[in-house]
Amino acid sequence: MSIEISSAFDSGSIEVLALDGTRADLAIRHDLAADGTRSEFLQWFHFRVSGAERSGARLRIVNAGQTTYAGGWRDYRAVASWDRRRWERVPTAYDGAVMTIELAPVPGPTYVAYFEPYSWERHLALLADSCARGATLRRLGSTVQGRDLDALVVGEGGQPVWIIGRQHPGETMAEWFIEGLLARLLDEADPVGRALRRVATFHVVPNMNPDGSVLGNLRTNAAGANLNREWLEPSAERSPEVKVVRDAIRATGCAAFFDIHGDENLPYVFVAGCEMLPEFSERQRAAQERFSADFGSASPDFQTAHGYSPAKYKDDVLKLASKYIGHTYGCLSLTLEMPFKDNADAPDARFGWSAARSQRLGAALLDPLWRHLQPA
Repeated sequence: MSIEISSAFDSGSIEVLALDGTRADLAIRHDLAADGTRSEFLQWFHFRVSGAERSGARLRIVNAGQTTYAGGWRDYRAVASWDRRRWERVPTAYDGAVMTIELAPVPGPTYVAYFEPYSWERHLALLADSCARGATLRRLGSTVQGRDLDALVVGEGGQPVWIIGRQHPGETMAEWFIEGLLARLLDEADPVGRALRRVATFHVVPNMNPDGSVLGNLRTNAAGANLNREWLEPSAERSPEVKVVRDAIRATGCAAFFDIHGDENLPYVFVAGCEMLPEFSERQRAAQERFSADFGSASPDFQTAHGYSPAKYKDDVLKLASKYIGHTYGCLSLTLEMPFKDNADAPDARFGWSAARSQRLGAALLDPLWRHLQPA
């Protein structure tokens, strides 16, 4: 009897090439647009393995060496779960061309993913729970496929803070991060959360790319657009998600901006700022450096020794969210990156970088943000 593999569910994505007993040859597929057009990106996978409950399984992803970020497979381990609640790292090997994932026998079908998924149903539950705890839901518009594009508004202070996640839908650690941040921000017993709600109004978009999330894409929406290259000239047809959020920011202004992401290659938590912009001021530099130092004090998972070079982006720099906002509003504006692998400074052999660590990092963001925003 051969194992069976399926991916016809929320964020599911894999191509089955061959099945032979407990072995399978698989291929990661390209991101798909709503019309079936393939984008240049291929990295995300999420699928179910049935029939391996007693024997386990060996899964070969034969095109790993041709994926968008092939270097990211080195020292990487896939995550798996049979109860869909606890996801653990499983033995994974990469030889430069093929990635092999080994599954042990478990009580039920095993779900395997690039990183712990964050479902559309959980997203809707996050919105409802946040509103029950005091947030206000603001519908900003709709996506290419007509899904709601929502922001949660928290606080009544005069300083507008915008936090967005999952422009790249496969970077699910971003929404886990935002879930942890909201839990603390809305906690009536947390003094930092209460203080921040007094001095600031938070506009939080947990999922910028609902269509791509459901479709099982890594980086693109249902029109095939990489949303983090659309901020200079978003359109209602190609990138309505960016357009409605950018218009909403224009209406409120922005005192601080955070765009939450995951990085395939670097096994660290870090931020990328706006120092490459010609008009980057000394005030912005001081705020960025102070925030990074304070974040490092708030969470040992954060560091500043490893990250992107300021020269990473050139002609397209203002197409990126944090650079566009930093340029337009002159505020603290950062892209925060978390690893798909593990944090090399504090490795976890069982879980690697995980949803739980992402949540705790999101909660920790409030401490340096309070220092940045508090009255002089």
